[in-house]
Amino acid sequence: MNFKLTEALEVLNRTPQALEYFLSGLSDGWLQSNEGEGTWNIAQVIDHLIEGEKNNWILRLEFILKEGENKPFPPFDRFSHLSERSKGSIEQKLIEFKKIRASNINKLMLIIEPELHLELAGVHPAFGEVKIRELLSAWVVHDLTHMAQIVRVMSERYRTDVGKWKEYLGILNK
Repeated sequence: MNFKLTEALEVLNRTPQALEYFLSGLSDGWLQSNEGEGTWNIAQVIDHLIEGEKNNWILRLEFILKEGENKPFPPFDRFSHLSERSKGSIEQKLIEFKKIRASNINKLMLIIEPELHLELAGVHPAFGEVKIRELLSAWVVHDLTHMAQIVRVMSERYRTDVGKWKEYLGILNK
């Protein structure tokens, strides 16, 4: 196993900053494009990350610490951000994400003692038993997944414009 809380925090702390630097000031052409019907644009990805910060990671962690394996934690609706009209500029969304993430990391540091808690288990409504270490690992990989998604969506926008170079651009060949 590779999980180390200090390393996980390196990514969790940097994600908001990386996204803010990468996305702030981009035109709507970049922010509103997607990979086709049923896919998310960049603004929707950020809305999803915000929703996860509000209603997923820390709430599930707290639930496991409180309930253990006594009952499943409530399901997280991964698509709830799509039911509301997206509000605010990308810069406002990124600031909100950064603030909530900082608060969640502070809370994480207050409630988790790695040597005591990482192997504690809870019950995921779909997967069954999951450990806190797995939840925290998933949080990190979730960030990385959506960062890769953002880059993939942006690349897709220029798919036809790159012409024959597409053959050498791996991101367009996945």
